[in-house]
Amino acid sequence: MKKTLLALAVLAAGSAQAGINLYDANGVLVDLTGAAEVQFMQGYAQDSNAELRLDDGDLQLNTTIALSNQLNAVAGIGFSFDDNADSKVSNDKLFVGLGGDFGTLTFGRQLLIADDSGIGKDYELGGDGLDFVQAEGNRAIKYVFDNGQFYAGISGIVGEDNDSDTTDTDIIDGRLGARFGDFDARVYLYSGSDVKGSFTSFFGDGSVLDIDGYNLEAEYYMGAIALSASFGQVEYEDNTGKVEADTAALAGSYTMDKTTFALGYTYLNADFKSTAGGKDSEDANTFYANVTEQLHSNVKAYAEIGYTDVDDAEFGYVVGMEVIF
Repeated sequence: MKKTLLALAVLAAGSAQAGINLYDANGVLVDLTGAAEVQFMQGYAQDSNAELRLDDGDLQLNTTIALSNQLNAVAGIGFSFDDNADSKVSNDKLFVGLGGDFGTLTFGRQLLIADDSGIGKDYELGGDGLDFVQAEGNRAIKYVFDNGQFYAGISGIVGEDNDSDTTDTDIIDGRLGARFGDFDARVYLYSGSDVKGSFTSFFGDGSVLDIDGYNLEAEYYMGAIALSASFGQVEYEDNTGKVEADTAALAGSYTMDKTTFALGYTYLNADFKSTAGGKDSEDANTFYANVTEQLHSNVKAYAEIGYTDVDDAEFGYVVGMEVIF
């Protein structure tokens, strides 16, 4: 029962990598997870300066409560510590749900299925690639199932406020995948209307977009070697025009004892057709390499370099450290 309870709690959390058990008795399991990550980074942006950057700060409480031998209640409350001058703390997860052999169904503020998409092994310098724009929500419903070989999930947002005077955001996305030994393949699907966000230089910040797309992903493991590839197409549209984007990625890594070396490549082609009749296009090729040292099961340090052929881009580098619990 304890293994089942813990697995459901981690599944509901969606991003838990470690955990501290706070309580485990009478069919009630409560655990705490957290992460802190700080970087020194020089990005690709023209004339940007290297800076100390607070990349990640998360704290989350998860609970799983046995209602019967086949059914459990799950819940999670999470907080994110933003990188800004005001040092704001926001509640980014607040959900409840039910879980069992049938999977886990959750309701509330949480990540969507699309948040898991992507096969890149980069930390910050993977460049422009797959972008579903919004992958979390306050009014989200999510169902996930995984029996070890086959896994699936679907999530959605209905009528969420996007700060527009006339529209609300609706999203539905999903995943279907399978594992065959050391090979893992999956497809992500995404459809959203009136999603607030931007894409490359074609749409400005705060645009309200209709988005439809998919991403095909595959990973293969050969002992210490891991190889991955993906291809996706996404269409973005608002009242100024439409962008059709193709994106592909390749990545590989080799682990030797506690050290992992990784290389990756990301390709993006975006074609813009304006409602006024104009056309524009962008292509970007991005290459990156990094090395990660696992200092402890909960502590890693890493260094990464990257190059992109976008006009006027700077050479990028980042050094960072992450501690999780």
